[in-house]
Amino acid sequence: MGPITCSADFRPHHPLSPLTPREITASASILRSIYPANIDLQFKAITLHEPEKEQYLAWNNGEGPGPRPSRRAYIPYYIRGAEKFFESIVNLDSKEVESNIRQSSKVHGPADAAEIALVEKLCLEDEWVKAEIEKLKLPENMMVTCDPWTYGTDSLEDTQRQFQCFLYARPIDQPDSCHYALPLAISPVIDGRTKKITRIDALPTGNDFTTAHETQPWKPQPTNEYIPELQPKLRTDLKPLQVVQPKGASFSVTSDDASGTGKIMNWQKWRFRIGFNSREGMVLYDVFYDNRSLFYRLSLSDMNIPYGDPRPPYHKKAAFDFGDVGAGLMANNLILGCDCLGAIHYLSGYIADDQGKPVHKKNCICIHEQDAGIGWKHTNYRTGRAAVVRNRELVIQSIITVANYEYVLAWIFNQAGEVTYEVRATGVLSTCPIDDDIAPEDVPGWGTVVHPGVLAQHHQHIFSLRVDPAIDGHENRFVYDEAIPLSRDPKINPYGTGYVTKETVITNSCGINTDTEKNRRFIIQNSYKKNPVNGKPVSYKIVAPPFQKMLADKDSWHYKRCEFADQAIYVTSYRDGELYAAGKFTNQSHGGDGVRTYASREDNVKDTDIVVWVQFGINHIPRIEDFPVMPVETIRVMMKPVNFFDRNPAIDVPPSTQMFNRSTSLTYPQGVVKAVGNAKVGALVENSKGGCCSTSVEVSPPGSAGSTSEEEEDEDEDGGKEGEGEKGSVRHKETCSCGSIQEGQVGGEGKVGLRQKLGECCNVS
Repeated sequence: MGPITCSADFRPHHPLSPLTPREITASASILRSIYPANIDLQFKAITLHEPEKEQYLAWNNGEGPGPRPSRRAYIPYYIRGAEKFFESIVNLDSKEVESNIRQSSKVHGPADAAEIALVEKLCLEDEWVKAEIEKLKLPENMMVTCDPWTYGTDSLEDTQRQFQCFLYARPIDQPDSCHYALPLAISPVIDGRTKKITRIDALPTGNDFTTAHETQPWKPQPTNEYIPELQPKLRTDLKPLQVVQPKGASFSVTSDDASGTGKIMNWQKWRFRIGFNSREGMVLYDVFYDNRSLFYRLSLSDMNIPYGDPRPPYHKKAAFDFGDVGAGLMANNLILGCDCLGAIHYLSGYIADDQGKPVHKKNCICIHEQDAGIGWKHTNYRTGRAAVVRNRELVIQSIITVANYEYVLAWIFNQAGEVTYEVRATGVLSTCPIDDDIAPEDVPGWGTVVHPGVLAQHHQHIFSLRVDPAIDGHENRFVYDEAIPLSRDPKINPYGTGYVTKETVITNSCGINTDTEKNRRFIIQNSYKKNPVNGKPVSYKIVAPPFQKMLADKDSWHYKRCEFADQAIYVTSYRDGELYAAGKFTNQSHGGDGVRTYASREDNVKDTDIVVWVQFGINHIPRIEDFPVMPVETIRVMMKPVNFFDRNPAIDVPPSTQMFNRSTSLTYPQGVVKAVGNAKVGALVENSKGGCCSTSVEVSPPGSAGSTSEEEEDEDEDGGKEGEGEKGSVRHKETCSCGSIQEGQVGGEGKVGLRQKLGECCNVS
């Protein structure tokens, strides 16, 4: 096929910047131009096709001759109404279709927003489905809601694109009602091409595989709501907690190209590029700390949620939320003061709809700083001098809604050169009906009853983080070390207390599991760059929590389809285009594509360009407290420097002072602290020595000027004769390391009043 040209014109954009709305529109136009006008295309995505890494580095880093890489778009699409699925590459610089490959009939593209909405509509309007709903004999004030799911797989014969629809009841007048509290026992299946109902599954509602021969009348159950206005009462004792940055945030976000979609973040020696695409959502590129390279590309590559209910049709229930739909498609519009607190900067993105038109994803990423407690501290117990800094973090956050579930996804950077990826799972459990007369001891072991007539099935959340390292360069290796006890030896270990670490270098691509008994550490090294202090290779370690691997057996479709769920770590050689741990197309997939397949090549991964795939997860055994909405379940992966710096990189963070932080000292009631006798004053003064302030105390004897009687003190507390002198008081003066002075007065016999001026620095309470 020869080049297909178009009259579109473009200014140069950075090769890694997300596609602009104009580029999305032009990409669709260029692709359409190779077909007759009567052919209707259904676009599954129009997203950036990233340049070849070698070419990009030659252009970006001056590592060799080379022009700026061309801007390209990647487009998976269907010919609407036909079982013809293609993936195409469009060159936006040359305005031509570079490749256009038809996929096998067994390969299915992701669902899109319009398709999901259409499936839901057609399901509920189908006469067969309406007849079955009629048999449920729902009350007049109730209606049916439909959750379409990608079909999953239980056979190599599952080649037709299908959707499994789970139905629920809800009150007609409450569109935001939690319908997952009222699951129904019928489940239509719809053909993805013809959009016709092919069958209606009767769902098992007991403790075995038995299903009803005929749809039975629904037994009414109470609702169980999460929205605030439907609660009997909300708490009234919660006071505002406001994050205030009077001088603004410490980060800057700039754009270095004409597109405006490419964003560069600078914060506390960190510099990196923020991208956004329809499948992965947030992507980070060219991550540097203090002008030293750390990572070429960071992304959450894939996630899988396999369910543990063995009964059909639940045995197919396994969502690949990124591959089946897409994080960019499902990204929320984040709201100021709700999803992110403090001084917030928002980024928006663009994806394509099924017509190839750009869709604005407003405020899909929020950026802010947060205080994460103490960063480091030491107190010299001999002098009482404390040195302490706060741990300021930069958060790059997105939230996605996947039907019932929400995932709060965040990249977190700190001042000590550490990167954290955090997932917070929340939202509503995906539920199924269960007979409410089953005795507790007879409830099936693969779920938890969370509401009358409602079973929440066991399931796993398994994530794969793709780490493309560039630790002081792109020639890296992967090692793990283990803590090994020394054998007793009269010369080396006479008391049996010694232990050492043993390092293993991974030479060929493979999967590796954790070993908590040996404190196994996973480390990415640059063996060509040595630490100037100890001569060890500069490195970063990966700290991921142990998790239970895929529980489905190796012959199951759950296991075959989810190629990343069997190992804590996979190490592979870098190849352009290998971005997804479960393979490029996950919808009704059969396995054979993904990180397990990549690793099976046994490529060299020693001192070369490698990719590290980090798996982590949650085995969600539902509890009743997870319903009607689930408190966040948090899990983190950290990447920390190991012999990368010559000292603590956060050593130059300014010390924590009250003049800078402006905390307030709470006193009760009405600004008065009461204590018994001067022993309390002594404890107060002594305790202050351990902090950032040095303390001096001036004592005024009882009866001297500046003191009050107990009666006067009480009157002062009640009526406020403030400004009068106090009798029998201790004059308390605080001098902080920042140089400001705070004075207070403590006095009384039995009742002590503490007066504090609003000074520039320290408060004593």
